[in-house]
Parts: sequence; structure tokens; C-alpha cells
Amino acid sequence: MPEESRKTDDVEKLLAEEKLLEDRKRAVIDDLLKQREAAIAAFDEKLAKLGYHGNSGKSKKNHHKKAAATDAAAKPAVKPKA
Repeated sequence: MPEESRKTDDVEKLLAEEKLLEDRKRAVIDDLLKQREAAIAAFDEKLAKLGYHGNSGKSKKNHHKKAAATDAAAKPAVKPKA
């Protein structure tokens, strides 16, 4: 029985260490995300001081035509036979 108790203790110890490691990992990730958010905010602030206003409501222009408009224009209207 003492060996079984020892195995149970080892498993519990391993699970506790794994949980502790996972908690540390989550804390580091959260800290990095906060640092990233702060860096982005600082960069945006610097851009604003330079006069840049991102995404001012204008859509991006591209060379693609709208598919719906071209498909409707390309197909002639078909009249049903009487």
C-alpha cells in the first residue's frame, strides 16, 4: 500500500506542477498582450501627431469589378416562348 500512496502523491504533484506551469504561461501571454496593446496605442498616438488618420471611412479602391453588376449586364434578358 505505501507504494500505491507514493504513486498517487507523485501524480498529484505532477498535476499541481502542470497547473502551475499553465498558470504562469497564461500570465506571460496576458502580459505580452498588454504590452502589445500599449505599443500599438503609442504608435497610433505618434501617427496622429504626424497628421495620419487611418480608416477615415473611405473604402479601398481596387481593380476588381463587382461580380453582380457584370453578370447581370453580360446575360441578355430571356423572353419566354408563347
